[in-house]
Amino acid sequence: MKSNKIILYQIFTRLFGNANLTCKENGSLAENGCGKMSFFDASVLRRIKKLGVTHIWYTGIIRHASRTDYSSYGIPRQHPAVVKGNAGSPYAITDYYDIDPDLADDVDNRMAEFEALVERTHKAGMKVIIDFVPNHVARQYKSIAKPANTKDLGENDDTGMGFSPQNNFYYCTNATFEPYINLFHGEELPYYEFPAKATGNDNFDNRPGMNDWYETVKLNYGVDYCDAGGRSYHFIPTPDTWNKMADILLYWAGKDIDGFRCDMAEMVPVEFWRWAVNKVKAAHPEILFIGEVYNPSLYRSFVDVGFNYLYDKVGMYDCLFSVMRGDRPASEITYQWQAVDDIHDRMLYFLENHDELRIASDFFAGNAAKGIPATIVSALMNKNPFMLYAGQEFGERGMDKEGFSGLDGRTTIFDYWTVSSLYHGYINRKKLTDDEKLLEKKYLSILSVASKEKAISNGDFFDLMYVNGNSDSFNPHRQYAFLRKYLNEVILAVANFTDENVDCGVFIPKHAFECLQIPEKDVIANDLLTDETLPIPLKIDGKIFMTLPANGGRVYKFKL
Repeated sequence: MKSNKIILYQIFTRLFGNANLTCKENGSLAENGCGKMSFFDASVLRRIKKLGVTHIWYTGIIRHASRTDYSSYGIPRQHPAVVKGNAGSPYAITDYYDIDPDLADDVDNRMAEFEALVERTHKAGMKVIIDFVPNHVARQYKSIAKPANTKDLGENDDTGMGFSPQNNFYYCTNATFEPYINLFHGEELPYYEFPAKATGNDNFDNRPGMNDWYETVKLNYGVDYCDAGGRSYHFIPTPDTWNKMADILLYWAGKDIDGFRCDMAEMVPVEFWRWAVNKVKAAHPEILFIGEVYNPSLYRSFVDVGFNYLYDKVGMYDCLFSVMRGDRPASEITYQWQAVDDIHDRMLYFLENHDELRIASDFFAGNAAKGIPATIVSALMNKNPFMLYAGQEFGERGMDKEGFSGLDGRTTIFDYWTVSSLYHGYINRKKLTDDEKLLEKKYLSILSVASKEKAISNGDFFDLMYVNGNSDSFNPHRQYAFLRKYLNEVILAVANFTDENVDCGVFIPKHAFECLQIPEKDVIANDLLTDETLPIPLKIDGKIFMTLPANGGRVYKFKL
C-alpha cells in the first residue's frame, strides 16, 4: 500500500532563490543575479514540505548553454548566436556530466554543492527529481566532466555520412549551418558549423527557422528519418548513443537522486527506453521515470517499457485549461479520465509548468483564484501524482517582459530574473499581499487533504457527473462532483468553476451506494477545506445540498 500520494513541486532552480530585485530586461548575471542551490536550506525545505510535497523537481540542474563566460573555470565559452537568452535554455545541455555553474556559490565545487542539496532534501523528507534531456543537446556540446575513458558525444562520428547507426549526430553533409539568425551576435567571428548538424526538433536540413530549436542538435538513436524508403530503424548492433545515454542515466542515479523527468521522451524511440529503463532500474529499482509524452496513442507503450508516470497534457490539462476559461463544460473532465482509465494511476496531473501559461496571466484566466477548483479536481480525483509549479500557490502572473522570453504569460526559462511571488513567499514574507496569503492558504488546505487523506491516496473513485445533469440544483457546465472512499471514510468533493457562490444539490445514485458499500444513514460531514460541518442524510437516489464558494469547492469527509 502506498503511504501517501505523490505531490511533485517543480522548481526552476535558477529563479527560485534569487533576491536581486533589479530585473533589467535582458540583464546579465551580474546585473540581475541568480538563485543558488545553497538557498535550499533546512528552513526553506521545511516550508516546501509543509505544502504536502513529496518530490522536488529541480529544473535546470545539468550544465546548459549560457552567454555567461565561465572560461576562467575551464568551462568552454558558448557562442552567443546559438544561445537563447543570456541565461540560456536548460534544455540545451552542454555537458551531461556537469552542474550548471550559475547555481553554485563556489563554481569549482559545484558538484559537491549539488550532492549536498540532494542530501538536505532527503533529510527534509522529500525526494529529488532532475531533468534528463535525451533528444537533443546544445550545438557546442563538449563534456569536461565526463568520467575517464568515456568518449564524448560525436567524438568518433563519421561526419561524411548524413546517417550512420553508430554516429551520435545527424549531419547535413557538405553543408554549412545557415540558420535565420545573425551568426555574429556581437562577436568578432560568426558561429561556424561544418558540416551542419540536424536540429533538435527533427529538422534535418542546415537552415532551421525562427520556430525551430536552432540552438540544439538532434541525437541519433539509430533511426534514419530520411531513408529513401521512409523511416528505418537500425537497433542491432546497439547504437553507440544508447550506450552513452544509459551511462549518463546511471551516473546521475548513482548520485542518490530519486528520479528523472525525461524531456520530450516521445521523440526518442521506445525501443531505447525499454532497454535503458530496464538497465537503470536493475541497478536502482526505486528510481522513477516521468515522461513528457504528448501523443496519447503512445502512452501505453511508455508505461509498458517502464515509465512510472506520464504527462497528462493533451487530455486532462487541456480540458481543465478550457474549463477554467469557461470554454468547455466541467462535465468533459469525465471523458478525460475515462480515456486513460486503464493507466490512470500513471498520469501526472498539473495546471502549470515551465512550458505552460500561468493561470493568473492575461493570456490564460487572468485570475489565480480560477485555479482553485481545478486543483481540487486534479489533486483529489485519483491516486495519481499532482504537480505544482513554484509560484502557482502565490498566484504568479508571468506577466514580466524578462528578455528573450518576452511578455508571454510564462515564467522565463531563458533569462536571469527574480520572480516576485517567489521572492514574497520564500525570501521576504512580509511582502506577501493579502491575495497571495489567501491563495497560499487555499493551496495548503487542498494539498494537505491530498497528502494526508487515505481516501485520496488509496481510496476508490466514483464520478457523479453521469447522474447530475443540468437541473435547478446542479450545473454540469460549471460544477464537477465525485466521491472517494477508503475503509469507513468517504469524501464528497464538489468543485465550482464560477465566479459566484452557488447553492448546489448533488444527486447520489443507488449504484454509488452499492459500488462503494455506503449504508443509508445520517452523518455529520466536515469540510476539510474550512472545518465547517454539514449534516448529511445519506439516502439512495437522494441529494446532498450545500453552498459552494466562488472559484472554490467543498471537500466533505464523513465516517460510516
